[in-house]
Amino acid sequence: MHRLIALMLLLIAAPLAAQQPAEVLLRPARVFDGVNPRPHEGWSVLVRGDRIAEVGPNVRAPAGASIIDLPGTTLMPGMIEGHSHVLLHAYNETVWNDQVLKESLGVRTARAVNHLRSTLMAGFTTIRDLGTEGAGYADAELKQAVEAQIIPGPRMLVTTRAIVATGSYGPKGFALEWRVPQGAEEADGPDLVRVVRDQIGHGADWIKVYADYRWGARGEAAPTFSEEELRTIVETARSSGRPVVAHASTAEAMRRAVLAGIETIEHGDNGTPEVFRLMVERRVALCPTLAAGDAIAQYGGWKKGEGAEPAGVGRKRASFKAALSAGVTILSGSDVGVFTHGDNARELELMVDYGMTPAAALQSATSTGARVLHMEDRIGQVKEGLLADLVAVEGDPTRDIRALRRVKFVMRDGAIVKR
Repeated sequence: MHRLIALMLLLIAAPLAAQQPAEVLLRPARVFDGVNPRPHEGWSVLVRGDRIAEVGPNVRAPAGASIIDLPGTTLMPGMIEGHSHVLLHAYNETVWNDQVLKESLGVRTARAVNHLRSTLMAGFTTIRDLGTEGAGYADAELKQAVEAQIIPGPRMLVTTRAIVATGSYGPKGFALEWRVPQGAEEADGPDLVRVVRDQIGHGADWIKVYADYRWGARGEAAPTFSEEELRTIVETARSSGRPVVAHASTAEAMRRAVLAGIETIEHGDNGTPEVFRLMVERRVALCPTLAAGDAIAQYGGWKKGEGAEPAGVGRKRASFKAALSAGVTILSGSDVGVFTHGDNARELELMVDYGMTPAAALQSATSTGARVLHMEDRIGQVKEGLLADLVAVEGDPTRDIRALRRVKFVMRDGAIVKR
């Protein structure tokens, strides 16, 4: 099966652009550097090899350099998607249960190749993929294919299978005598050490754990792991230099995860002011996944702008505003895969709709995102010495976040992949 997947990757995807000038001068209308809320008018950026060599208002093209004029555009750092699932596709196409149980690994991998390309072309040059949802270690293999330039795609941080408490996850709904494959790896107590180490051995850059899930007595979300179990996961991962991310929507699961040393909380739908204050104190970031909840509500029949806002969407809006008020660090992450890959900018648009400034939303997907992912020495800013991950969009996204929909140019590691 692994040989089949490798052959498919070679056949279906074109490699990244290879031969390019050693030096390229980019001349946009303005540069958003990832940190300052206002862009720098009239700046240019010189790229040498895979790095940003020079940035500023009077940058000149060296002899033999290629000059690319990008009139009317804002040049900015390649964006970061903090929560993706490249091995899933939109739930209004196929429900999650059927994707996990009925779609073959080969078909899911073929789709993922297209998802990676769409994500890159939308200006997202780095993604953190948070679980293969039943597709084993295919994310780590896709990462290898991207790094080898077999397929085009963003830089990938992967978590492989993710970890769930026994009996808490899905697919569900089958006769109790049958044991169906699960969307993540089950483990409890002392076995957590072995599972964390095994996922690291299979290529995990981060470890993902589901600190709660919909397994309560009435089908509601409830904590799955004890604080001690979560701490075991964190300590085991940390000894290898890897951080841990937690799915957590209940206040109690969020509290346990933060106290255990987990670095980012995903979703946080029912976060309380007390929990958000604890996150600020412990420097834990929130990845809000606003776009996923918005998409699911629309799949259920809600038409945006018509009638009352669904309760789940209202709750999400309120919790996000509470996190902002508390000063929680926000990492842009959408849970894309629930909705269509390449539509990642939807998350930043909702952040602004829910109360963030456009500049702060952009920072959450650039400099702040890089810091949260421990990559600030490589990506997230238009800054001399960092990797040349650069995106040009028509207009000024610091004034109108919808400009992110108009991607005109994408460079990753100094290679032009969209022009």
